[in-house]
Amino acid sequence: MNYASFIVKIVEKPKQHFFKDDTFVTQVLVKFTQIRESNLDIVFQISIWGNLGEDVIQYYRVNDYIIIEGYISLRQNLFNSINNEINKQVSISICKIYPFILNNAS
Repeated sequence: MNYASFIVKIVEKPKQHFFKDDTFVTQVLVKFTQIRESNLDIVFQISIWGNLGEDVIQYYRVNDYIIIEGYISLRQNLFNSINNEINKQVSISICKIYPFILNNAS
């Protein structure tokens, strides 16, 4: 089972991508919250399909904290020319989103 829930911080403005069959996906770059001070930031991409993605664009901004539930997958995304290796990137397809701490500065 690869269904999980996390509290994450939005680090980049959500972006929507449309397909030829009028299906759309919203992709957001997020990072895990840190309990202790460290230089290790774990940043990954989440994918939100359909109307839930439109809600994310409308209601959530950079620096908002959200609770996400979804399915984890690994994608072969980046090619490292130095080591000739294919790196894998974590991606989560979101099923549910809940506000946790919202930035009201905007």
